[in-house]
Amino acid sequence: MSPGSVSPSPVVPRNGLGTAGFVLGLIGLIFSLIPLIGVIAWPLVILGLVFSLIGFFRARGGKATNKGMSIAGIVVSAVGLVMCILWLGAFGNAANEVDKEANRETAIRYEVTGDARNASVSYTTFGDGTTSTSEETVAELPWSKDLTTKGLFSGGSLTVSTGAEGGSVTCTVTVDGQDAKSSTATGQFATASCDGFGG
Repeated sequence: MSPGSVSPSPVVPRNGLGTAGFVLGLIGLIFSLIPLIGVIAWPLVILGLVFSLIGFFRARGGKATNKGMSIAGIVVSAVGLVMCILWLGAFGNAANEVDKEANRETAIRYEVTGDARNASVSYTTFGDGTTSTSEETVAELPWSKDLTTKGLFSGGSLTVSTGAEGGSVTCTVTVDGQDAKSSTATGQFATASCDGFGG
């Protein structure tokens, strides 16, 4: 080097994006493993992947020295992104199942048997934001009623009471062909109640 010449300044490695990509990808991967909270992992893993790729190409071009960290950032970001996609698919399936269940019709059959005369029958159905209530006086048993309802929270109740003549009554509720509730009462002004069931 000739007298008076100035030596070139050393090139400072541009490691910032590669490091940032690894950190963002790692944090995103951790969050992606947590149900519901994992939704915030999307921007983290995407940014982590982009920054890590830029850091990797910088390292290949000799502008950065953290090639290994950039590769690690690409890996953890990619794994985190896959987890986010899997969660998205799972949530989509769950939402479809909820929608399907909300629109599914439930068949309810109310039945009253016994030897009581002039029994008072009261029944209610609810679902899909609506409620229906009816009352009947049944001169002679058995009695039955078929209804349908739908919604995530559907169901109803059936109550039967004897009169002054007494006797026995049994209420039975069947939901989609399956026995859901049954109750028996005997005597004057006795009440059998079938409630607390759902579709």
